[in-house]
Amino acid sequence: MSWTIDFYKTEDGKEPVSDFLDSLPRKHKAKAFWELDLLADKGIELKEPYAKHIEDELWELRIKFASNISRVFYFIPTETKIVLLHGFIKKTNKSPVNEIETAKKRLEDYKKRCL
Repeated sequence: MSWTIDFYKTEDGKEPVSDFLDSLPRKHKAKAFWELDLLADKGIELKEPYAKHIEDELWELRIKFASNISRVFYFIPTETKIVLLHGFIKKTNKSPVNEIETAKKRLEDYKKRCL
């Protein structure tokens, strides 16, 4: 089964994950898009080291290129759709609480406006 990957959009039409991906160095960005393709192909079957369940409806795509680590939080609102909520460069062992909170706020906003 093929999955559709959507980018969360703010009320004013901005796509924070798209902007985040555009900010990555060229090779890191290429690795991120390779993993997004893998996510689109595997969906909920994608497991560690590429994807990990965080809590409730929140998942993370785990992107590592050389010594650079980034994460993209996402959720799955329907049987065939994945919504990318928030991306960041990871500099600590655990994902910072404020990054998780940003993803959760966007998830709730998406559910209010789009479902």
